[in-house]
Amino acid sequence: MHFPWLRFTGVAIGLTGFGYLFMKATVPTEEQLYNRMAPDIRKKVDAARVLREARENEVKKQAEAQTPAQDVDPDQLKPIWANPPSRK
Repeated sequence: MHFPWLRFTGVAIGLTGFGYLFMKATVPTEEQLYNRMAPDIRKKVDAARVLREARENEVKKQAEAQTPAQDVDPDQLKPIWANPPSRK
């Protein structure tokens, strides 16, 4: 006996497509979800969003502060252990 690969593949693609279309039709977008929220929950969401953005900006500032300037000699940026040992 042989396995019906063509039918199996067709059924798998059909089920996957149906699931995707069903999800797209039933799951609300972020904007729709936000608009359905109660006002007190919206305030909490807005406060959390502001806090998250402030943290992200702080991380960006730290990353920029640690990034070396473009006019620095690349040899000065190497760690000290990358230098070959001196011969005495």
